Amino acid sequence: MDAVNAVLLEKQSLSAVLDRLRRDQPQAASNQVAGAQDLTYGVLRQYGRLGFFLRALLARPPDPPTLTGLLLVALYEISSPETPDYAAVNEAVNLASRRFPRARGLVNGVLRAFQRQREELERRARLDPEASLGFPLWWQERLQANYPNHWRGILETMNGHPPMTLRVNRTRCSPAGYAAQLDRLSMPYRVTGEYALTLEQPVPVRKLPGFDAGLISVQDLGAQLAAPLLQAEDGMRVLDACAAPGGKTAHLLESHTLDMTALDCDPVRLAKVADNLERLGLSARLLPADAGRPDSWWDGQAFQRILLDAPCTASGVVRRHPDGKWLKRPEDATQLAAVQAQLLDAVWPLLGPGGKLLYATCSLFSEENESQADSFLKRHPDARRETLDLPGGMGGQLLPSEDQDGFFYARFIKA
Repeated sequence: MDAVNAVLLEKQSLSAVLDRLRRDQPQAASNQVAGAQDLTYGVLRQYGRLGFFLRALLARPPDPPTLTGLLLVALYEISSPETPDYAAVNEAVNLASRRFPRARGLVNGVLRAFQRQREELERRARLDPEASLGFPLWWQERLQANYPNHWRGILETMNGHPPMTLRVNRTRCSPAGYAAQLDRLSMPYRVTGEYALTLEQPVPVRKLPGFDAGLISVQDLGAQLAAPLLQAEDGMRVLDACAAPGGKTAHLLESHTLDMTALDCDPVRLAKVADNLERLGLSARLLPADAGRPDSWWDGQAFQRILLDAPCTASGVVRRHPDGKWLKRPEDATQLAAVQAQLLDAVWPLLGPGGKLLYATCSLFSEENESQADSFLKRHPDARRETLDLPGGMGGQLLPSEDQDGFFYARFIKA
C-alpha cells in the first residue's frame, strides 16, 4: 500500500522505494518484502484498469489521498482469483480501522459497491483505451505512430510478466554444466542463446545454483546482444560509458581479455558494478565520472571500442518496471534525446580511427533510437553506421517478445 502511494502520489521510482524498504526494515523477512513487491508490481501493471474502477466508484479523490494505495490494493486482490472477495474486503477494512479510522466506512462502502457493480464496471473498462490496454493514452499514441502494425501486440506483451534469463559466466562454467545443475534441481529452462538459459518459472536469485559463486548472472536476452555487437577483441582498450549496474561490462569481460574502463556518474550505482564484477571474478577500471565531460577523467589515450548504453525512457522494459508507465511524461523522450546526443558527441572523439561505438537504449521511442542515430550521422561525417542483423527484422530495434525486452542498437565505425 505504501509503495503504491509512493509511486502514484509522490512520483517515486519503485526500485528506490523497494530499496528503501529493505534498508529501513532489515528485520522484515525476505518473504514479506517479496510479497509486498509482488503486490505492488501487480497493482501497477493493472493500474489503468484499477484506477478506472476507483474513479468510477468515488465522487471525489480519496481523503486522505493515501487511501488511494489501500483501495487499489484491495481492488487488485478482489480482482485476483487467488483471493476470496470476502477476505480481501475484510483485510482492507481492518487495515483502514488501524490506519484511517474515520475512513473505515468509506473503504467498506467502495469495495462492497465494486462487488455489486463489477460486471458493469468491467464492461465499461473494456471500452476505455487506458483501462483496457493498461497504458496512458499518450504512450499508446506514440507507439501507434512508431509501430502502426505492431503497437497493440507490444502493449499486450508489456502488460505481462518478463522472462527470467540467465547468462552463464564462461570463465567459470559451461552452459551444459550449468544446465545440468538446473536439471538436478528440477528447474525447467529453455536454451535461448549460446550462453543464455531462460527459466520457465522465475525464482529468487539466491535460489539459483552457483549465483553467489559467480557462475551466472540474470540478464535479459536482448541486453545480452550488446557484448557480441560491440565486436571487441582480446587486448582492446574498451570504454563502457554508462556502466551501472554492470551487466554489459561483465559480459564483455567474460567474453574477452580487455583493458576495460567502466564509468558511471552515480557513485552508489558504480558500487553495484564493483559488487557484480567481484562476484563474477572479473576486474575493470571503475571511475565515478560523467561520460559527457571527458576532460575531467580521460587520459588522452584513444579507445578501440566504446559502449554507450545511454540513459533513456526505459520504455522497452516496463514489464520489469511497471511504474515507468505512470511516472514517465510525454516530454521525457525529447529531453532524454538531448542528453543522449550530448553523450554521443562527447565520447565520439575518444574513439580511435577504425574504432567502433555501439549506441544502445532500452527504449521503443524513435526519437531516442532511429532519429538519434540519423542525427548523429549528420553531425559526424567521419562516422559510418554498420548494418545489424537482429531478430525481428526491424533494423536496430528489438521489440518486446516472449524471450526478450525492447532494445535498440546502432553501431558506428570511425573513418
